[in-house]
Amino acid sequence: MDDTLSPTLPVFDFADRPDYSDFTRAAGTGRRQPLAGFDEDYTDIVDYIVRCTHKIWEEKAVGLIYTHYAHNALVHTTGGIIYGRETMVVNTLQRIAVYSERRAYADDVIWSGDEQRGFYSSHRVSSVGVNTGYTEYGPPSGRTVHRWGIADCFVRENRIVEEWLASDTLTELRQMGYDPVALAKRSVRPASPHTHGEIDRLPTGQQAPEFLGVPAAGDDPQGFVRAVLLNLWNARLVNMVREHYAPGHVAFVPDSRKLVGYGDYENFVITLLACFPDLAVTVDHQCVQGDAERGYRVATRCTFQGTHGGYGPYGAPTGRRIYLIVISHHIIRGGKVTQEWTIFDEFALLKQLHGQPEAG
Repeated sequence: MDDTLSPTLPVFDFADRPDYSDFTRAAGTGRRQPLAGFDEDYTDIVDYIVRCTHKIWEEKAVGLIYTHYAHNALVHTTGGIIYGRETMVVNTLQRIAVYSERRAYADDVIWSGDEQRGFYSSHRVSSVGVNTGYTEYGPPSGRTVHRWGIADCFVRENRIVEEWLASDTLTELRQMGYDPVALAKRSVRPASPHTHGEIDRLPTGQQAPEFLGVPAAGDDPQGFVRAVLLNLWNARLVNMVREHYAPGHVAFVPDSRKLVGYGDYENFVITLLACFPDLAVTVDHQCVQGDAERGYRVATRCTFQGTHGGYGPYGAPTGRRIYLIVISHHIIRGGKVTQEWTIFDEFALLKQLHGQPEAG
């Protein structure tokens, strides 16, 4: 899955925890992997993702969007699709205006592909900033905000052609001092093309859901994660947690929750299943980095769909359908999941459940 690399210049690997200064020192020193059509200062695909993000957001070279995004780029979010790089420029400027001293720390980039097929990257970011600008919800709060986000990108010849975003907006709003449920109830419920028809979790007729065999993590880390996720969520085999997660594993999930051990994680899964009894998960894309010695890092993008039919943290059942883009990063060592980041926009979920119908 990885490209053929120079024996002396390996692609930057976040398993080795590079600092941003490592990227800046390497800039312009030559290719670490073939990158036809990319700007000369980029050394490999990880360098491209980390430094173009830094240039646009922290150095505020927002105009680089014109050279780093396709003119007709698609950006998928749970709340809808952003189309075209001009819209990206506007959204980026508006977003930068909300926060001063914003810093976006690259925590990992998991990738696949090559210069012929294009590259697919999954970029996990920890963002910190002070809310000194106006938002659609009100004036500056002056509060410091920290949140996780993951951006999956398909890149060809220096341009991002398509992107999928998952961010912890609920945490952001809470830290700014807002009540996310109250905001959701005042919002307009987004119209989604994904909330009609049947949810295909079960086979036709009265058959049971499919129970997938779980391959050994060392033989097929992507297949391992895929089988665990589909068994866990679609087949309701919550025992997957104790079978395939390490006893002291740590998982970071929306609303700034840090889950430690089996009980926390099982409760997270069961609570969502109780709220959305017909919840169905599809795995849309995966990529992997690592090896048996250092461990594997697997990025998985999923779609969650379901109907709000049970009580829980989202209030009384509304009967409304939900659609979520969910992106996970799993770290596997010794054949078990030891760490996980699962991010989805929980505020977008609240708007789907409690927002008002669009006028007319």
